[in-house]
Amino acid sequence: MFVLCMFAAVAAPLAGEVPVYQAELLARFDAADARQGVAADAGHFYATNNYSITKHSKLDGSEVMRWTGRAEGEPLIHLDSLAEYQGRLYAAHSNYPIWPMTSSVEVWDAVTLEHVATHSFGIYRGSFTWLDRHDGYWWGAFANYDKIQDGQTEPYGHTRRTQVVQMDDHFAVLQSWVIPDGILERISPMSNSGGSWGPDGLLYLTGHDHGETYVMRIPEAGSVLQWIATVEIPLMEGQGIAWDRSSNDRILWAIQKKGRIVVQIAMPEIPHARP
Repeated sequence: MFVLCMFAAVAAPLAGEVPVYQAELLARFDAADARQGVAADAGHFYATNNYSITKHSKLDGSEVMRWTGRAEGEPLIHLDSLAEYQGRLYAAHSNYPIWPMTSSVEVWDAVTLEHVATHSFGIYRGSFTWLDRHDGYWWGAFANYDKIQDGQTEPYGHTRRTQVVQMDDHFAVLQSWVIPDGILERISPMSNSGGSWGPDGLLYLTGHDHGETYVMRIPEAGSVLQWIATVEIPLMEGQGIAWDRSSNDRILWAIQKKGRIVVQIAMPEIPHARP
């Protein structure tokens, strides 16, 4: 683990461009399961791979316990992200890259890492890639991809069909929005891999590969999310992210898939964040 501090200045945007801000690295931790996403509570962070989750101490990154599913393909094959809520870990799960796409929500006790619940979407709007709780609702994304997977002849759903959704307590979709073209062009041929609501009431989205998060607002009208800023994040390579709601500071957790690293990030304030 090592520590850095404070912020670099925001890059001055050109007319019509969204502003770009710089986040700062606070700490990094080795985590063998840092392949898909991360979550955090008051004392721990949780790294997830396709079908395993490891619980780590926030103090030094040491491993506390690990949950491992059965052999690959039985029954969970692709945990896409994690979120902690009221002592439970919620994972977005899909059968990526198998066609047709199927998805589910999977739930663990955060203390024991016992798998305790599931909700199946079946064949639905795409591959469910992230889940978060905000303002009394569940939120998430059903991703689609321009990439043509091995053994397939058509794109895996087309990235443009990706949708961010608002859901009730039973995961029934209430509303859905699409992502602006500028972000779709940036994340193609992959899709929206992570998302988490910030303490400023803004939604932070990530792609699959880039070290940046896209700051979004629900529009006052229409079906396209409003893109208000981009934040560049050191060491991150897309994938699942999680705001640390146990902290009064603006702390975000993210991963670097290639290096199997979890990173703790100090995020900048986004001016005029609230409508």
